[in-house]
Amino acid sequence: AEYGCGLGLAYKQRRAGLALAVEKALALEGLSEELKTALQGWLDNKEDAEGSRKYGEDVLALLDEVHALDCGLAHELAEMADLFTKKSVWIFGGDGWAYDIGYGGLDHVLASGDDINVLVLDTEVYSNTGGQASKATPLGAIAQFAAAGKRIGKKDLGRMAMSYGYVYVASISMGADKQQVLKAFREAEAYKGPSLIIAYAPCINQGIRKGMGKSMEEGKLAVDSGYWPLYRFNPDLKKEGKNPFTLDSKEPTGNFREFLLSEVRYSSLQRTFPEIAEELFEQTEATAKERLEGYKKLAQG
Repeated sequence: AEYGCGLGLAYKQRRAGLALAVEKALALEGLSEELKTALQGWLDNKEDAEGSRKYGEDVLALLDEVHALDCGLAHELAEMADLFTKKSVWIFGGDGWAYDIGYGGLDHVLASGDDINVLVLDTEVYSNTGGQASKATPLGAIAQFAAAGKRIGKKDLGRMAMSYGYVYVASISMGADKQQVLKAFREAEAYKGPSLIIAYAPCINQGIRKGMGKSMEEGKLAVDSGYWPLYRFNPDLKKEGKNPFTLDSKEPTGNFREFLLSEVRYSSLQRTFPEIAEELFEQTEATAKERLEGYKKLAQG
């Protein structure tokens, strides 16, 4: 997160330098109205992707005119040609990083208020290093260092980020609702501030009995059963006097227990520790219901 934030801040600083150069060009005497419109248009739209691209291309097409008036300034603008179109900055990471070992950095980036986007691929386990339990691992799931089932609940990263009030947050599952996924990415991209999208990511370490070829179906079952909620929190809605939180999940229709037992990380607990499996499964379902009820209250305002 810190590295991605550094890239974003460096890019922001370089574009500030470009803006100064454009202002210098706009102050030159003898500019055509066409070039004046292009330069001023870019300054007015430099934080908009489409607008900055349009006017930036116009400026670059008219650089010969700038060159005739100030060749040094024209060369300066030409060297910064890649900065005219506003780019978005995205940081990608797994749940082990986001929830656990790298959380301090992630929290710092989200709290900074900078226009940076984060996508967390949540497999609910440290997949990259062999499947150890992390703060993203749900109660009752088996993982390395939690061979008898994790005894504490999953950290609610989305709710924690929402508490800042100025961070865009979304929880998505592509297999469950592709339109909601697209809507979340569009809103995160449009939001002028930090954005966090948490994506349910079926993983080989979860032991999906149907096989990884059915990972999209597994993502749908996770939502249908109430295991994984879909929501969006858009701070821009508050400015319109609206509730910033939208719960996109419908009332669960699937069988929660069947979903758990369709994955080895849960079903193996039933085989190896049957005396505690039932209790943990009940707690897992109760925790999921409690979390969903909390989101319903947020959606009601």
